[in-house]
Amino acid sequence: MTIDEPLHRTLGLTDEEAADIEKILGRQPNELELAMYAVMWSEHCSYKSSRIHLKRLPTDAEWVLVGPGENAGVVDVGDGIAAAIRIESHNHPSAIEPYQGAATGVGGILRDIFTMGARPIAVMDPLRFGPLDDGRSRWIAEGVVSGISGYGNAVGVPTVGGETVFDETYTGNPLVNVLCLGVLPKERLVLGQATGEGTVAVLLGSTTGRDGIGGVSVLASAGFSDQEADAQKRPSVQVGDPFEEKRLIEACLELLDCGLVVGIQDLGGAGLSCATSETASRGGMGMDVDVTAVPRREQGMVPFEVMTSESQERMLAIVEPDSLGEVLAICEKWEVRSSVIGKVTAGGRLRILDGWDGDVLADVPASSLHDAAPRYDRPRSAPAGFDEKLRTRAGPPLPDGPAPDPGAEILEMLTDTSWVSSQYDHQLFLNTVEGPGGDAAVLRLKHPVTGADTGRGLALTTDGNHRWCAVDPRGGTELTVAESVLNLACVGARPLAVVNCLNFGGRCGSGGRPTAPDGCPHST
Repeated sequence: MTIDEPLHRTLGLTDEEAADIEKILGRQPNELELAMYAVMWSEHCSYKSSRIHLKRLPTDAEWVLVGPGENAGVVDVGDGIAAAIRIESHNHPSAIEPYQGAATGVGGILRDIFTMGARPIAVMDPLRFGPLDDGRSRWIAEGVVSGISGYGNAVGVPTVGGETVFDETYTGNPLVNVLCLGVLPKERLVLGQATGEGTVAVLLGSTTGRDGIGGVSVLASAGFSDQEADAQKRPSVQVGDPFEEKRLIEACLELLDCGLVVGIQDLGGAGLSCATSETASRGGMGMDVDVTAVPRREQGMVPFEVMTSESQERMLAIVEPDSLGEVLAICEKWEVRSSVIGKVTAGGRLRILDGWDGDVLADVPASSLHDAAPRYDRPRSAPAGFDEKLRTRAGPPLPDGPAPDPGAEILEMLTDTSWVSSQYDHQLFLNTVEGPGGDAAVLRLKHPVTGADTGRGLALTTDGNHRWCAVDPRGGTELTVAESVLNLACVGARPLAVVNCLNFGGRCGSGGRPTAPDGCPHST
């Protein structure tokens, strides 16, 4: 970046994207508006490079209640019960600040699940690190595992399985994926939509700070080549509080049980910019937001910081005015902070106000933040020599001389990962039938309200194989899906749904600049 570089480029927007924003608004955006577009049009929030591919996936079935587009997928599992499931990643934050990067990955996926009205009952973590004889890789691995256990154990959700792989491919840049499963009575299902002119937006949970400002764009915009660069990006990593999250879970589920919430959305990537624009856009409405009403934990925060901070343990609930008193009372019962920060309006505009009667700081179409990002069909080409590699996928001929000892080769490949799973409490809820180490995890299926045992189980597994997919992307992916299905079959389960967590290299919302070798900070 040079001193004269335009602001939109420093925020990760290309010149063409900046021009598109001007066309949408019919004028030049101000700094706050530009910051909001930058985070919402980032790869993490908009899927601008992957959506054209992801839409090819089959997503409909008679048991699918909610498919792509909401915070989590939801499927009907019988007995009046639905299961919500989602997987995502926190790769780049974990490369910079392993403990908090992994911990907040767990916190974020939990909120995606109870946002749908489901109680989280299990977490799984597929992890990829560099070799343990590399000092930095070992530091990352130990911090990530500690972060997962520190958050998951404290919040009270069992980590029942996953994968741990060590390979030179991930030296310096790990993959830290996290899956969460939750259950809900079908009638408690709620979507992240703001409907009804005059309903109010209530911010629940933690205060807003400077941690995580611009994380979806700052962490995506460059690799991590040295310690000085890491130190500069460390403030973009959020800081988690599992005890606040536990109170938030219980408060939100009680609000939903009481029918007091019209819609609800977690504040993850892009913070308030995301939650306000997405809920308004999905409901075909607009919203006025009083930025001064947002509780802050740091002095001197300016509006763009408040609107783009990714501070953790926060939810946005859309509430009828007549229900507001009950909502605030339930939040007080659970010691969860609650503040009215917005009002749902007609017309589709998202306006950020400096006080209800103050100046209008930003005024944009809500849908332009949520669903108007450009869609890119990036160039595709096989790497040099790919056809030959595919033809000789069995590997090169063995060298002359004594044949290698296959037993020694196998032993060298084995790694004892019990030090990982032993740090996770996988018996929380006393629900785990098959935990870490089996073909798939198995949980008792109990009614999420009454606790009655249905006599049936839920099975889940995570699988991946980077070597297969490097040699043959299509064939390797097919084999990975087949492995997942077989793992479920081995515990007697019938497959119902797949969620993907694809971690690609490439360009990721960084103004055309290439990212680190492993690409996006979050999954598609």
